Amino acid sequence: MKVQGHVTLPGVMRAPLRWVLWDVKDTLLKVRASVGEQYCKEAERVGLNLSPVEVEAAFQQAYRHHSKTYPNYGISQGLDGRSWWMGVVRDTLSRCRVQDPALLDTIAHNLYHNFCNAENWEVFPDSQKALESCSSLGLKLGVVSNFDSRLEEILRVCGLLSHFSFLITSEEVGVAKPSPAIFDQALQKCGVAAASVAHIGDHYVKDYLTSRSVGIHGFLLDRHSKHIQPDVPREHRLSSLEELPSLLLQHMG
Repeated sequence: MKVQGHVTLPGVMRAPLRWVLWDVKDTLLKVRASVGEQYCKEAERVGLNLSPVEVEAAFQQAYRHHSKTYPNYGISQGLDGRSWWMGVVRDTLSRCRVQDPALLDTIAHNLYHNFCNAENWEVFPDSQKALESCSSLGLKLGVVSNFDSRLEEILRVCGLLSHFSFLITSEEVGVAKPSPAIFDQALQKCGVAAASVAHIGDHYVKDYLTSRSVGIHGFLLDRHSKHIQPDVPREHRLSSLEELPSLLLQHMG
């Protein structure tokens, strides 16, 4: 069903809806294998035999440490996404008693580039159709993601890039969710008031609360019914992206 330019959602969205912004990771796609398994597979190529469970635990520690010490890929401290992630990999494997600097660098380099490969990502089965349905309603789509500069290539190889008019990554703009500033930048690109924009994401604070704090109509994608916050009304929740088009259609004027 084609609508010229906008969808009006009485009761939920009083202004004409013109844009839908999207989170990406764990909303439209997810990492196919566990980080522990992926790191171990790469380590095996250079002759190391590591435990995926141990590596996964070490990764969680390294990731937390780097996120706290160098937030948003260390942009404000002179790092970038590549150097940040290579530091996380080296830290992870060091915690698993891998000490050879050359091996650590090789594995880190390979893993950073491997994550641009489509086989390392799984697009959720409802993603493509939901994006197509939004476009068919005359809505424009954009991305707001706490991701590094690889996101465009990842979306391209996963067949999703063509749906979006723009991508905003936290590495590119130097600010990350839950800062409202990243959504302010998205609104500038949309060129419309926040009341004409919706946002879909899986994180209660970073996606739902932050988008709503600037007047965007946030929807919380909760595929596994893990969010129990009482301040998220039923009409703001999605258990699947299959529900999104009908939610929009249901409220069309």
